[in-house]
Amino acid sequence: MHAAICPVSAQQVESFQTDGAIVLRQLLSPEQIELLRAGIEENLARPSPRAKVASDRDDPGWFIEDFCCWQENARYARVIFESALGRAGAALMRSRSARLYHDHMLTKEPGTRQRTPWHQDQPYYNISGRQNCSFWIPVDPVSRESTLEFVAGSHRGPWLMPRAFRDAQARWFPEGSLEDLPDIEARRSAFRILGWQLEPGDAVCFHMLTLHAAAGVESGRRRRVFSVRLLGDDIRHAPRRWATSPEFPGLAAQLPAGEPMAHPLFPLLWEE
Repeated sequence: MHAAICPVSAQQVESFQTDGAIVLRQLLSPEQIELLRAGIEENLARPSPRAKVASDRDDPGWFIEDFCCWQENARYARVIFESALGRAGAALMRSRSARLYHDHMLTKEPGTRQRTPWHQDQPYYNISGRQNCSFWIPVDPVSRESTLEFVAGSHRGPWLMPRAFRDAQARWFPEGSLEDLPDIEARRSAFRILGWQLEPGDAVCFHMLTLHAAAGVESGRRRRVFSVRLLGDDIRHAPRRWATSPEFPGLAAQLPAGEPMAHPLFPLLWEE
């Protein structure tokens, strides 16, 4: 936990802090990407009870997500615990530590039309605090058209209303209690939108409040992605009255509100 050389530069840290999203080229080795490919295929063959199909029945492709599988998927665990993700995340967050929050597998099969709409992640979660980050790691080449896009600087806030992706209902915070998202697609030129063509080994890192979205994928191309979400020093437990995404059943009885996320579900990946 203490010996790894920092895999990110001071300029990359500054860019992350300023824009809320950066790309780290070849952060993972070919061997680690191969482990993730095999881990994702294992996950697709045996989805957990937490898995969700996120595309409609008439979609010519298929979009599936799964969450919190690292304890059952040894390949996922190896990459999470043996790669540079913890050290890189701590540096980008300007945190003395990096703790695993959860893993998230996202696979869009060839021809999937379903967009991932513009949203922030943190309002869906059971945490408060500023020091956080998510790594989005594709194991297939990703074109600029199908990549994850970000509104630069949106991680500074405010929190915006989280809505269900397929019917746009406010299912978390009470309707009207948070501002609604602007119509970014209708006014793309009004925003500084970031996005990168990616190769296996590249990782995008973004703050959990950064507005982001993704299109579908081209026919003939898969887009298998493994995401790892990390927590820094100032993150605290913020239990909700509603089901978060993902849920952590029973956690509220074990970890009081306002406490650091020091719990076996959220192991330390890095500490100075």
